[in-house]
Amino acid sequence: MRIDRFICSLLLAAASLAIPVQARAQVAVGISVRIGPPVLPVYVQPICPEPGYIWVPGYWAYGPDDYFWVPGTWVEPPEVGLLWTPGYWAFEDGFYVWSPGYWGPEVGFYGGINYGFGYTSVGFYGGYWRGGNYYYNRSVTNVDVTVVHNTYNTTVINNNINRVSFNGGQGGTTASPTSQEMAAARQRHISMTSEQTQHQQAASSNRTLLASVNHGRPDVAATPRPGQFRGRGAAESGRPAGTNRAPENPKEKNRPENPLPNGGRTNPDRPPSLRRPNAAPVNPALEQKHQQELDRLRQRQGQERQRVEQKHQQEQQNLQQHAGDDRKQQEIQRKQQQQLQQLDRKHEQQQQKLQQKQQQDRQKQQKPEKP
Repeated sequence: MRIDRFICSLLLAAASLAIPVQARAQVAVGISVRIGPPVLPVYVQPICPEPGYIWVPGYWAYGPDDYFWVPGTWVEPPEVGLLWTPGYWAFEDGFYVWSPGYWGPEVGFYGGINYGFGYTSVGFYGGYWRGGNYYYNRSVTNVDVTVVHNTYNTTVINNNINRVSFNGGQGGTTASPTSQEMAAARQRHISMTSEQTQHQQAASSNRTLLASVNHGRPDVAATPRPGQFRGRGAAESGRPAGTNRAPENPKEKNRPENPLPNGGRTNPDRPPSLRRPNAAPVNPALEQKHQQELDRLRQRQGQERQRVEQKHQQEQQNLQQHAGDDRKQQEIQRKQQQQLQQLDRKHEQQQQKLQQKQQQDRQKQQKPEKP
């Protein structure tokens, strides 16, 4: 397997060298895998450390062992006036392909993924540049006004309640680039900074950030600066306290399985399926039944979350109609965040229960019939 990956890496490197330097930055020579990433975890954004820093949301990257979480962090842009367009996973030809993020004068297409904190799935509402200064929208970003003075407060209504982390395919977002996003894609881009690269490399070597270890809920979901995974300011995800963690399960609950065999690959330069060669045969009818059960559960959970978020929006609107009280607003936001985390824990427990039942169904199917 390691030899196959090494050969694949050499082929990708050779292909990239054949591309002109001017066009290379525009090409998403990404990683492609057969299993989709987990959903995005819920977490609290750390306070912005300095004026001019831009929020880069967390995302699931892929390494030799599994998907791993790259914590969201505040980053100094490579140039004044640039904004960050997050990367995203897209389902194409039976594979999940990574399109890397970039810096540019406008935010482009990021797969319709609801990364939060101003990235509502389309566009960016967390701030803007004016006269060489960056202004922060306090309704969706966490800033200390004693440190950051260029702020404003505009309510952002986000009707996208889905935390799915990929575009296309079964269960993914259905967004397509708008004309404005397509125009932004043609503008001058700068890839992620050296700090961002080191941040991702550090995350890849942290086993607690592996999806197979944290089950989609990393201990450290966000950091105040790149690479600061410990200490003051590091934000945890909505993982319950204590050691009562679910046992590791190689079939992550939020990863849509693709039943296509390895021979169904349409692109020879893509890596083979990551499933074990001795995996049990798939029963299409049973898998379809399980997927329908999961879809119905997700629909009910989405409706429940939508009702809670609509209630939160109404509370925010009522608060803004009265005299501004920053302390009270922060208390309400903290309470709402706790309610969403509790709701996510409830939904995860429901999915785990359904997954255990489905696993029992598979085990019954795999048992040989008695003669």
